Amino acid sequence: MSPTYELERLLSAEGTRLVAGVDEVGRGAWAGPVAVCAVVTDLSEPPAGLTDSKLLSEKRRLALVAEIESWAVGIGHGEATVEEIDTLGMTEALRRAARRALEALPVRPGAVILDGKHDYLGSPWPVRCEIKGDQGCVSVAAASVLAKVRRDAHMATLGHPEYGFAENAGYPSPAHQAALAEFGPTPHHRLSWSYLDDLPQWRHLKKHRHTLAGEGQLSLFG
Repeated sequence: MSPTYELERLLSAEGTRLVAGVDEVGRGAWAGPVAVCAVVTDLSEPPAGLTDSKLLSEKRRLALVAEIESWAVGIGHGEATVEEIDTLGMTEALRRAARRALEALPVRPGAVILDGKHDYLGSPWPVRCEIKGDQGCVSVAAASVLAKVRRDAHMATLGHPEYGFAENAGYPSPAHQAALAEFGPTPHHRLSWSYLDDLPQWRHLKKHRHTLAGEGQLSLFG
């Protein structure tokens, strides 16, 4: 399915002059920040082949970056650090990253299309949540590509080759899990997450958030 401007045009018809598509990457990773990108377009023809970043090869994603950057009206990036994720929980970390991305835009959108079914952003922007927005909405698809390429590039600079961050971007690949079991977490790992419950030798390193901070992630072992 190729993304369209159907939702962007609907919001424009309701009086919104500029609409930002927003997507995140890194929510399910065990290491590294969570990253969010916001993209505003003028509803012109998008780059050919644009779609959800997960459906594109790495080569095509990289090629699309320059095309998106020269075509979009505005692009903003935001991140929340591992420390913020551990202290505040993922929902608040996502909110902060999304607000940073929107505040980094050179133009102010009147509404936001957020990929997924949960509004983790809230005021002051009117939000429209769209399941599979990264496949159906042009601006969200563009945001998904830029967010993934930027975060993947960051993860590749972190070192620790035994964990394979350059290949797995902090997600729990077999090599990553094996390195964790043998060497324990690095400074880039999320220490509040329950994967540490499955590693008795490193369980003492787990950080516990206040209950009001919310949950991080369910264990993926087993």
